[in-house]
Amino acid sequence: MLDIKKYRVRNSKNFDLSHFDTLFGGDMSKEKALSLMEKNKKKMFELQNKLYAHSKYSILVIFQAMDTAGKDGAIRHVMTGLNPQGVSVKSFKKPTEEELNHDYLWRHNKALPERGHIGIFNRSYYEEVLVARVHDIVKDQLIPESLIGKDLWKVRFRQIRDYERYLQENGIITVKFFLHISKDEQKNRLISRIDNEHKNWKFSEADIKERAFWEDYQFCYQEAIANTATRYSPWYVIPSDKKWFARFLVSEIMVSVMEELDIDFPKIDEETGSNLQKYRELLLDS
Repeated sequence: MLDIKKYRVRNSKNFDLSHFDTLFGGDMSKEKALSLMEKNKKKMFELQNKLYAHSKYSILVIFQAMDTAGKDGAIRHVMTGLNPQGVSVKSFKKPTEEELNHDYLWRHNKALPERGHIGIFNRSYYEEVLVARVHDIVKDQLIPESLIGKDLWKVRFRQIRDYERYLQENGIITVKFFLHISKDEQKNRLISRIDNEHKNWKFSEADIKERAFWEDYQFCYQEAIANTATRYSPWYVIPSDKKWFARFLVSEIMVSVMEELDIDFPKIDEETGSNLQKYRELLLDS
């Protein structure tokens, strides 16, 4: 069994992103990982049915990563097989004018999964301590100047911790994945998008411009994870230079999180149970 605890960050004590490998160093083969992932997907389907029927918990899955790290692929390969009736995927782009007229959590709060459902955020409110910090775009947001100071990021980290505690205390389980990719592997994937005509549509000049801020983003991810990893809302740092391993590990963690929930199919009341056979006979005679 894979020890998923080695990828989990629950507090900031001694956390250093550079100590986490981007390349899986074990002896598991790709074929074995894919086989196990298929088994995990079946387990997730069974657990999702219980989650949906129980209808008291919901699960919020957050994917954050550098460009090309594989967020879309992980969502597609790991979550395929779940009942789409109980799953939603939300990708957060540049805020609209309406969204900028509200606090930064507003648009995310609107997209939270309802009870019994799984909600997936492809990027999230963490962009407000990542992109917003790297490119200093807070000054362009509609925030009172008196609230934009040297402690802004500490304040936002505290707000996010409080928000995720609020979610946990209301039965919304937050699972946060950072797909950790190396700069060299990102380069290879960007070149692949140029060389493969079927991937040309994925390439953007903006990818090159953002790559120039690589070290800034690494610093901001270090800060964000260290300041928002908690017991009730841990981060999982996923080695992502090998897509097949990243997807397998995400599936392992999802199964583990769902198995820890106290969920089951609701029990029917005694009167209804005692009448089931009668109802069956009535249906056979109808």
